[in-house]
Formats: sequence, C-alpha cells, structure tokens
Amino acid sequence: MSAAETSLKPYSREWLLSDRPTSRKQARFGRAYIVWRRFAENRLALVGLAIILVLIFVAALAGVLAPHNPVVGDLRNSRLLPLGSPGYLLGTDDQGRDILSRLIYGSRLTLLVVVLVAIIAAPIGLIVGTVSGYAGGWVDAVLMRITDIFLAFPKLVLALALVAALGPGIENAILAIAVTSWPPYARIARAETMTFRNSEFISAVKLMGASPFRIVLRHVMPLCVSSLIVRVTLDMAGIILTAAGLGFLGLGAQPPLPEWGAMIASGRRFILDQWWVAAMPGFAILIVSLGFNLLGDGLRDALDPKEAGQ
Repeated sequence: MSAAETSLKPYSREWLLSDRPTSRKQARFGRAYIVWRRFAENRLALVGLAIILVLIFVAALAGVLAPHNPVVGDLRNSRLLPLGSPGYLLGTDDQGRDILSRLIYGSRLTLLVVVLVAIIAAPIGLIVGTVSGYAGGWVDAVLMRITDIFLAFPKLVLALALVAALGPGIENAILAIAVTSWPPYARIARAETMTFRNSEFISAVKLMGASPFRIVLRHVMPLCVSSLIVRVTLDMAGIILTAAGLGFLGLGAQPPLPEWGAMIASGRRFILDQWWVAAMPGFAILIVSLGFNLLGDGLRDALDPKEAGQ
C-alpha cells in the first residue's frame, strides 16, 4: 500500500490529522482525536477518568459486587465490627450493616445525583446564557438580574431552603441542587456568546435568512458546549458535597438508603471509638470528588482553544 493510499485510509492517524479534511465526518473525528491526544498527555486527568470509570462500573454491577444486603443488618452478631472482620472488609455500622455494601450501593445514588443535576441545570444555563448574550438589551438585563439573584445566595444555603420548603427526599434534593447550579453555566454561555455574536460567520448566517432562533440553536449553542462541559465536570465535586451535606442534615436521601452523607451522619456518634463508620463514606466522597476535579482539569486543558493553537 502506497503512502498516498495510507494517508487516505479512514480512521488512520494521517486521515485523522489531515489539515484538509474532505468531509464533516473527517473533520469531527480529527478534532476528537486531537482533543483525546492532548487529554491523554495529562497523567492526572487519566487517573481522574479511571476513578470515574470505576465508579460507573461499581454502580452498574452493585448487585453483583456487594457481598451483603445494604439495608438489612444483623444487630445481634455483627454490630460495629472493625475493619478486616471476616466477611466484612470495611466493618459494619451500628445497625450491623456491611459498610462496603452500603458504599457500593451508595455509588448509584451519587451517580444519580450528578447525572440528573447536570441534565437539568446545564441546559437551563445554556439556554438562558445564549439567549441573553445574543439578544442583548432588556432581555439580557432581565435574565442576568434573575441570574444575579440566584448567585447572591450561597449554594448550600439556598439548597437547604428549597429542600426545607419541598420536604426531605432524594428527588427534592436533586431538584434543589439543580435550581442552585444553573446560574454559573448561564454566565459562561453568555460570555461565550458575546464574544462571537457579531462575528463574520454569524453575519453570513443572517444574510442567508436564518432566524434568531435557528442562529442560537444551531450555531451559537454548539460553540458554548465545550466550555460548559468543562465547568459541569469541575462542578461535580461541589454537587456531590452539597448532596452529602443535605444527606448529613437529614434533608437528602432518607434511611435506610445508603447515601454517603447520611452514612457519615449516622457514624458521627461513634467517631472516637468506631471511626471507620464515618471515615469510609467520607473517604469515598473524597476519592470521587478528586476524580471529577482531575477529569475536569484535563478536559479544560484539552478543550482550551489557546492550548489547541500551540
């Protein structure tokens, strides 16, 4: 096979790195490949990705990996067993429940919270920010003042107020966290929109007769997605901590659900003698939050247009 034929072979390195792509498909795959190469150069980002993949794997196979029932324990024979006990690697809590099994099943609740909050909050922030930045005028003023009102309150305090009004429960906690999470995304989307709303390609699209709705939906929003993905990933740690804080205060997931914040709350009474009851879920929160932060830092470096131009 000649060099020319090799360079045209689909999905080859030369095909992906071609500076003259012959199709949109080639351009998209080439861009994705370049981003992945830049991301893979960051060892810590790969560690973060590995942590998140392990979390997803554990959550998906919780029923297979958990050695015991996460909500039913043996008060008579297995209450507050220490680390390394036979059959209970991470010990048991005050109800005789296996802490490892509760951590494994708790990973499902953690993923549920971060995914649903991202699905709810990110699109709201993207819509508000792009519409505000593109429309300008009184629309921009009204939407940004609403955003400023939400930003004026600390996220945890506002989430506590909303959950107190709606009632405790994992569903209300997710809704409250989502409502308090969208304003920063709106600010980012607005800033991105204002940088290119008067650019030449937007003017060309206007001359072709595209409506403002189509311009925002098809041309402005896609340009804001990469920055939003980075911010959402970096915010995952804060979302996990907020959910754990609500659970710790009894306003999130309700017993006997194995939510990590609620596990810390139930173990704080034994922190001096049976420290593992509270320490193990705290360690899980630390590791997962670190994973999301490392992943977000790697995505930021990989998707940064300034880095791409070097």
